[in-house]
Amino acid sequence: MATETPTPESPQDEVTAATTLAGDVGATVGQLSPPRNGPRNAISKAGAYLLLSALSLLVLFPIYMLVVRALSAPLRYIGAGQPLYPVSVEWDVFGRAWNQAELSRAMGLSFVVTMCIVIAQLFTSVLAAYAFAFLEFPLKKLLFVVVIGTLLLPIEVTLIANVETIRALSLLNSLQGLTFPFLATAIGIFLIRQGFLGIPRDLRDASTLDGYGHLRFLFKVAVPMSKPIIGSFVVISFLGAWNQYVWPRFATDENAWQTVQVALRTIGSENPDQLNLGFAAAILAALPLLVLLVFFQRQIVRGLTAGAVKG
Repeated sequence: MATETPTPESPQDEVTAATTLAGDVGATVGQLSPPRNGPRNAISKAGAYLLLSALSLLVLFPIYMLVVRALSAPLRYIGAGQPLYPVSVEWDVFGRAWNQAELSRAMGLSFVVTMCIVIAQLFTSVLAAYAFAFLEFPLKKLLFVVVIGTLLLPIEVTLIANVETIRALSLLNSLQGLTFPFLATAIGIFLIRQGFLGIPRDLRDASTLDGYGHLRFLFKVAVPMSKPIIGSFVVISFLGAWNQYVWPRFATDENAWQTVQVALRTIGSENPDQLNLGFAAAILAALPLLVLLVFFQRQIVRGLTAGAVKG
């Protein structure tokens, strides 16, 4: 004899009935679903780990060879047939590279320039992204397309015009000259705007009812909810600013204003017996980036995958 399901008389009863029904259905599906194939699952995992290990070795091999070339005496290493291990190790090569390239000065200047660019790009990108995400104004879509279109222009297209502008303003060999062309970036506007678009419209309306203005909503709600994307953009901006070579090369003509990438250009290149100094200096110049990636890898992954999965 069939048993009738009692009709819920309150929202709590509805929730209880729905939970019970879902549990019964889940148990039935679990009983009907076939068990997983243990050996096949283990083989697939082993294959995935082997593939990832091979890719890791492929990525790390150039870094390993960079360390080998830095530690090896150049002429003896070449005479030995350039093996995969160091030859006549020179442990003092990093100290000599640090002093010869004046890396303390160059890296200090690069750090100041990089921080100025990152802070300026973060500020301008957040404000512009908020305008494109939440405000309504004439030609909004057209202006956004124009901003994104600047990503298609390489630095060589605007290089001559920017150099002439810097010369006309007497900003050669200055912090302003090294930073002015990079105070805003389209990639930051695009990334942060995408993060802002993920904020529910109802939350914006509720904040307006609570008396939140644009700036208060931006810094109290929008920015905290988009921290992963903003964090990943900060890392991307830092990498781009630290690795700049073309612009500092043309915006300076004095050694005192050479950034670290420009300083690496000549170290050890005149004497064949000092070629390993260039490799050692490159390793030292890359250490800040390595530290940044190690400490912010979680933010990078969360930022790049934010919005990729719905639900």
